[in-house]
Amino acid sequence: MHEQIEKGFMVFVSDGDEGVGSVREIRHGLPELVIYIENAGDFVIPLSAVKAVHSGKVILAWDRLDLRIRNAITHARDSEDPDYVAPDPEEDE
Repeated sequence: MHEQIEKGFMVFVSDGDEGVGSVREIRHGLPELVIYIENAGDFVIPLSAVKAVHSGKVILAWDRLDLRIRNAITHARDSEDPDYVAPDPEEDE
């Protein structure tokens, strides 16, 4: 399965959720990859924590991640403004 993973693939905790980061590096010869988690930085993830790979996505198995990585994922969206509303593109016309 890891042969399908490419640098830049989005990383998810479950299919259908928002992405939490992206693949920075695939460590060939080692059973791991480096992913960037938003608001937390780079983390080394064992390939055994990858649940699925498809459509440019890497889906992680939550129960196979260590506590530090779970905490980073939980806080990936903390810096987003909860009151932000995207402008309506039709208002420019």
